[in-house]
Amino acid sequence: MTDLDIAEVAQRAGVPASTLRFYEEKGLITPVGRRGLRRQYDPGVLERLALIALGRSAGFSLDEISRVFMPDRQPHLDRRMLAAKAEELDRQIRELGVLRDSLRHAAACPAPRHMECPTFRRLLEAAASGAVELPRKRAPRSP
Repeated sequence: MTDLDIAEVAQRAGVPASTLRFYEEKGLITPVGRRGLRRQYDPGVLERLALIALGRSAGFSLDEISRVFMPDRQPHLDRRMLAAKAEELDRQIRELGVLRDSLRHAAACPAPRHMECPTFRRLLEAAASGAVELPRKRAPRSP
Protein backbone atom coordinates (compact mmCIF):
# COMPACT_ATOMS: atom_id res chain seq x y z
CA MET A 1 0.00 0.00 0.00
CA THR A 2 1.33 3.45 -0.85
CA ASP A 3 1.74 6.33 1.53
CA LEU A 4 -1.31 8.45 2.32
CA ASP A 5 -1.37 12.21 2.32
CA ILE A 6 -2.74 14.15 5.27
CA ALA A 7 -6.13 14.71 3.63
CA GLU A 8 -6.59 10.98 3.00
CA VAL A 9 -5.60 10.12 6.56
CA ALA A 10 -7.93 12.77 7.97
CA GLN A 11 -10.82 11.47 5.86
CA ARG A 12 -10.24 7.79 6.65
CA ALA A 13 -9.65 8.39 10.36
CA GLY A 14 -12.55 10.82 10.67
CA VAL A 15 -10.47 13.57 12.28
CA PRO A 16 -9.53 17.01 11.00
CA ALA A 17 -6.05 17.60 9.60
CA SER A 18 -5.46 19.99 12.50
CA THR A 19 -5.82 17.02 14.89
CA LEU A 20 -3.24 15.10 12.91
CA ARG A 21 -0.83 18.03 13.12
CA PHE A 22 -1.52 18.28 16.87
CA TYR A 23 -0.86 14.55 17.34
CA GLU A 24 2.35 15.01 15.38
CA GLU A 25 3.41 17.84 17.72
CA LYS A 26 2.71 15.52 20.67
CA GLY A 27 4.83 12.78 19.09
CA LEU A 28 1.89 10.38 18.69
CA ILE A 29 2.23 10.11 14.92
CA THR A 30 5.04 10.86 12.51
CA PRO A 31 4.82 11.58 8.80
CA VAL A 32 7.16 9.63 6.56
CA GLY A 33 7.81 12.64 4.37
CA ARG A 34 6.18 15.25 2.20
CA ARG A 35 4.87 15.44 -1.30
CA GLY A 36 5.05 19.11 -2.10
CA LEU A 37 3.67 20.80 1.00
CA ARG A 38 1.47 17.88 2.06
CA ARG A 39 2.53 15.50 4.79
CA GLN A 40 2.66 11.83 3.82
CA TYR A 41 1.94 8.99 6.25
CA ASP A 42 2.53 5.27 6.23
CA PRO A 43 -0.83 3.42 6.04
CA GLY A 44 -0.09 2.00 9.52
CA VAL A 45 -0.91 5.43 10.91
CA LEU A 46 -4.61 4.53 10.61
CA GLU A 47 -4.22 1.70 13.14
CA ARG A 48 -2.28 4.04 15.41
CA LEU A 49 -5.05 6.64 15.15
CA ALA A 50 -7.62 3.96 15.96
CA LEU A 51 -5.65 3.10 19.13
CA ILE A 52 -5.53 6.79 20.03
CA ALA A 53 -9.30 7.12 19.51
CA LEU A 54 -9.95 4.02 21.62
CA GLY A 55 -7.72 5.35 24.39
CA ARG A 56 -9.42 8.74 24.31
CA SER A 57 -12.88 7.18 24.48
CA ALA A 58 -11.76 5.13 27.51
CA GLY A 59 -10.67 8.34 29.21
CA PHE A 60 -6.89 8.11 28.83
CA SER A 61 -5.00 11.37 28.42
CA LEU A 62 -2.79 11.92 25.39
CA ASP A 63 0.25 11.66 27.67
CA GLU A 64 -0.96 8.26 28.89
CA ILE A 65 -1.63 7.18 25.33
CA SER A 66 1.82 8.31 24.20
CA ARG A 67 3.36 5.79 26.63
CA VAL A 68 1.61 3.00 24.70
CA PHE A 69 3.78 3.57 21.65
CA MET A 70 7.27 2.15 22.01
CA PRO A 71 10.33 3.51 20.20
CA ASP A 72 9.99 0.65 17.71
CA ARG A 73 6.59 2.18 16.80
CA GLN A 74 4.76 -0.93 18.01
CA PRO A 75 2.05 -0.48 20.64
CA HIS A 76 2.73 -1.84 24.11
CA LEU A 77 -0.42 -1.99 26.21
CA ASP A 78 0.40 -1.80 29.90
CA ARG A 79 -1.96 -4.34 31.46
CA ARG A 80 -1.77 -2.71 34.90
CA MET A 81 -2.71 0.67 33.42
CA LEU A 82 -5.63 -0.95 31.57
CA ALA A 83 -6.83 -2.74 34.72
CA ALA A 84 -6.60 0.50 36.74
CA LYS A 85 -8.64 2.36 34.10
CA ALA A 86 -11.23 -0.44 34.12
CA GLU A 87 -11.49 -0.12 37.92
CA GLU A 88 -11.90 3.65 37.57
CA LEU A 89 -14.66 3.13 35.01
CA ASP A 90 -16.39 0.60 37.31
CA ARG A 91 -16.34 3.19 40.12
CA GLN A 92 -17.78 5.85 37.82
CA ILE A 93 -20.47 3.46 36.61
CA ARG A 94 -21.48 2.66 40.21
CA GLU A 95 -21.59 6.36 41.12
CA LEU A 96 -23.58 7.25 38.03
CA GLY A 97 -25.99 4.36 38.73
CA VAL A 98 -26.67 5.74 42.22
CA LEU A 99 -27.13 9.21 40.80
CA ARG A 100 -29.45 7.93 38.03
CA ASP A 101 -31.59 5.99 40.51
CA SER A 102 -31.76 9.00 42.80
CA LEU A 103 -32.87 11.27 39.98
CA ARG A 104 -35.50 8.77 38.91
CA HIS A 105 -36.77 8.62 42.47
CA ALA A 106 -36.84 12.41 42.70
CA ALA A 107 -38.76 12.63 39.41
CA ALA A 108 -41.43 10.17 40.62
CA CYS A 109 -41.34 10.93 44.35
CA PRO A 110 -44.84 11.09 45.92
CA ALA A 111 -43.73 13.61 48.60
CA PRO A 112 -45.35 17.04 48.19
CA ARG A 113 -41.91 18.67 48.13
CA HIS A 114 -38.54 17.03 47.58
CA MET A 115 -37.16 18.40 50.82
CA GLU A 116 -39.80 16.36 52.67
CA CYS A 117 -38.69 13.09 51.03
CA PRO A 118 -36.38 10.98 53.25
CA THR A 119 -34.75 9.36 50.22
CA PHE A 120 -34.01 12.73 48.65
CA ARG A 121 -32.66 14.03 51.99
CA ARG A 122 -30.28 11.04 52.17
CA LEU A 123 -29.06 11.87 48.66
CA LEU A 124 -28.43 15.47 49.72
CA GLU A 125 -26.51 14.33 52.80
CA ALA A 126 -24.43 11.92 50.73
CA ALA A 127 -23.64 14.63 48.17
CA ALA A 128 -22.72 17.11 50.93
CA SER A 129 -20.37 14.59 52.57
CA GLY A 130 -18.73 13.68 49.28
CA ALA A 131 -20.05 10.11 49.40
CA VAL A 132 -21.74 10.67 46.04
CA GLU A 133 -19.42 12.24 43.54
CA LEU A 134 -21.50 14.25 41.13
CA PRO A 135 -20.33 14.29 37.52
CA ARG A 136 -17.95 17.11 36.75
CA LYS A 137 -17.95 19.02 33.54
CA ARG A 138 -15.13 17.60 31.48
CA ALA A 139 -12.53 19.98 30.22
CA PRO A 140 -12.75 20.33 26.47
CA ARG A 141 -10.60 17.76 24.75
CA SER A 142 -7.67 18.99 22.80
CA PRO A 143 -7.97 18.12 19.13
